Amino acid sequence: MPGMHLLVPHAGLPPTLDASTPWPQLPHLEALLALLTVRPDADNAAPADGGEDSLSPPHERVLARLRQWPIDDGLLPFAAHAAAADGLQSKIDRAGSEVGWGLLRPTYWHLGTERVSLTDPADLQLSDADSRVLFDAVAGLFNGDGWALHWGAATRWYAVHASLLHLPTASLDRVVGRNIDGWLAVHPQARAVRRLQSEVQMSLHE
Repeated sequence: MPGMHLLVPHAGLPPTLDASTPWPQLPHLEALLALLTVRPDADNAAPADGGEDSLSPPHERVLARLRQWPIDDGLLPFAAHAAAADGLQSKIDRAGSEVGWGLLRPTYWHLGTERVSLTDPADLQLSDADSRVLFDAVAGLFNGDGWALHWGAATRWYAVHASLLHLPTASLDRVVGRNIDGWLAVHPQARAVRRLQSEVQMSLHE
């Protein structure tokens, strides 16, 4: 029987909770874990998680290692991988290796009195039809300067540009429910992304 990998993302205690906080009762998971064997050998050891402030969370680093991707914080090619799964492989092939792919997720930013936090894109419950309307409203902003925008699914849009190839960005799993200030890219190459982000926000607000 071939080996099976089991990933349980976010299994640790949130940093806001004390280590003495009681764990929830998870009898089915506990029964499954009792049947498994941990193999901390060179082929199966998980890469270092990079700490709480790393752009790529531990479970994404494990997936990257299993797919034999280079472990480069904030630069794991999940966007290109998802685009291929959404049927955009031919566009990826034509783009070649000199451009980067960015995964865009329509979502609300919750404005609080002291912070702006990111809500889960799934909470929008966008239909394909409504998503297409929103996509068409902003697609023109990505025309020119080497940019391209592609629709993959209701909450998966893809931006393509050479500047994205070496632009580290935070995983969505790092940011949902948290203050966005510490996760917005400050890399010099992020200026165009921030400009487009602002223009998209204004277009969708209208």
